[in-house]
Amino acid sequence: MCQEVRRTCSCGQKDATFHLRDNVMGQEVVDRLFCPSCSSEQVLDQETMVNDNGWVIEYDMDIARMFAITKLTMNPAHVTPEFIFDQGYATWREMYPGETADIVDERDKIIAMKDSNPKEYLTAINSWAVERIKRLKEAGWRKAQLA
Repeated sequence: MCQEVRRTCSCGQKDATFHLRDNVMGQEVVDRLFCPSCSSEQVLDQETMVNDNGWVIEYDMDIARMFAITKLTMNPAHVTPEFIFDQGYATWREMYPGETADIVDERDKIIAMKDSNPKEYLTAINSWAVERIKRLKEAGWRKAQLA
């Protein structure tokens, strides 16, 4: 089972939900969140922060390293913000914040075909998924780059 954590950005305008893979890291690892509006005011600290298309996540690296030592039995020197995010230990629940709301209409139109034309539905849903990931990669989202 994996834990979900919701954080509001520093300016209070947006929020994001995080997925904590295999419950390795605790929710306190996600220290602060900055949306594209408030992240421009932050200096990116490579030691504690990761930038994903204008969204900046600041991790509590002391706690993250403690979890990595105790639960992953790994060298704490290898634990970086990029490792935490890219390996899914504290990353977006979605491909990017707000994705679920953004894709509702597109997905619903395709799902409506399921009963009337199952073959067309399968073709459409597969094509849509491939094209969507391609668009997200081109837009620079980190999770899409790894997909």
